[in-house]
Amino acid sequence: MSILGVASQTPLVQFMNQSLSQSPMVELSTLKENVDYRLSPGGVSRMLFPFLVSMKKRGIISAADWLALNPQAPRMASAEGINLYHLAMPPEKMAGYGSVKEELWRLFHAMSPHTKGPDFWQDEFMDYTYLNRLYSEKMEELSRQIDFDGFYIHDFQLLPLGSMLHSSRPKIFRWHIPFLKEEVPKSLQGALVRYLSGYDAVIVSTRRYLRDLKAIGYSGAAYHLYPYIDPSNYTPPRPEWVVSLRERFGLRDDDRLILNVGRMDPMKSQHTLILALRRILKKVPTAKLLLVGNGSFSSSKQGLGGSKGERWLKHLKDLAASHGVSERVIFAGYLTEEELRTAYSECDLFVLPSRMEGFGLVVVEAWLYKKPTIVSSQAGISDMIADGTNGLTFDPGNDRDLAWKALSVLKDPEFARQLGRAGHRRSRLCHLEAGIRNETEILTKYIGGIGDGTD
Repeated sequence: MSILGVASQTPLVQFMNQSLSQSPMVELSTLKENVDYRLSPGGVSRMLFPFLVSMKKRGIISAADWLALNPQAPRMASAEGINLYHLAMPPEKMAGYGSVKEELWRLFHAMSPHTKGPDFWQDEFMDYTYLNRLYSEKMEELSRQIDFDGFYIHDFQLLPLGSMLHSSRPKIFRWHIPFLKEEVPKSLQGALVRYLSGYDAVIVSTRRYLRDLKAIGYSGAAYHLYPYIDPSNYTPPRPEWVVSLRERFGLRDDDRLILNVGRMDPMKSQHTLILALRRILKKVPTAKLLLVGNGSFSSSKQGLGGSKGERWLKHLKDLAASHGVSERVIFAGYLTEEELRTAYSECDLFVLPSRMEGFGLVVVEAWLYKKPTIVSSQAGISDMIADGTNGLTFDPGNDRDLAWKALSVLKDPEFARQLGRAGHRRSRLCHLEAGIRNETEILTKYIGGIGDGTD
């Protein structure tokens, strides 16, 4: 069986007990969740950890060692047999790295339509490269100790890593954010192809991204796989959790709850939902909007400490106040796993309004609770939606269109149930079982020993 070396920017957990950062090693099972640590928000950690744990338990791999940037963390942790290694970056280089990362993020999310992308000779790009060099040195150090059979690298922040790893072992890269040809300036396409060519294979999340990856000139091995989650983690909430959530947020029995889950980020377009709510309340005065999420790992205090999330939260609160809907908008911030499951269970409608989204696993989470969903047509998961059958789509930024479609669900309970049931059936394509089957098939082509388990 194989030993897999894994890398991502975002770690599995963020440590809230700062005294733990001085520890050389901690075991998560001995700590208290939401006291000592909390799970990092975002699809990468929610998808990757159950995948690695399940692969190990089934004997498909013998071990996995996961390296991530986590400056306020112990050097190493262990969770359900997965070894977690944490990197810190010198503070004087963090700002430059963050600047380039955000520029690339905005570029691929169509938030900087006139940019030419980062200048590969600017000082800040040197800091971005420096981080990847730190990763390569640590991964090679671990590989000398552990003898990895292959590397599985995640997301755009670590794009250069494949070219920097001197190991001859296979390297697989998974790209999680949008990949649209029209958003990649021609001046950057050649460099992007060269970086991607440092990997033996590249995996993207939708069919369209795969077409556009090839359209910019990438001729290496490439695959499309939907992201996935473990449905067994999404159990019905206990009655006391329901009571607690409703009391905490002042939810009445007759409130029609619209739910959104996502970090505080302009790309997530929560403002479109707030603007749509004005129109919805004219027809459904009991509608209430629950916005779940705070900052990403980059913008959280337990992560890299950026302030983008706080600025966007203030803008949204000001927007709700200026349009007179503050009393109908709940800013929930971070919710624990049991609170989040309760929110999904209690909502009447789930909306993903992002102006651009790599995929959108939160929609699959809502489908697991048979909830009707409305999704921006620029979210990757819209690839899975037959409009009017298993969900509804709308033009991003068009609050009038969003309000009209929300009303079609809120005012027609049978239509809402039909959408929820069809979405639940569609969610099977994103179940962990499908992910393990499809990922194993790809990894087996490149990494020796994968797929030799007894499952």
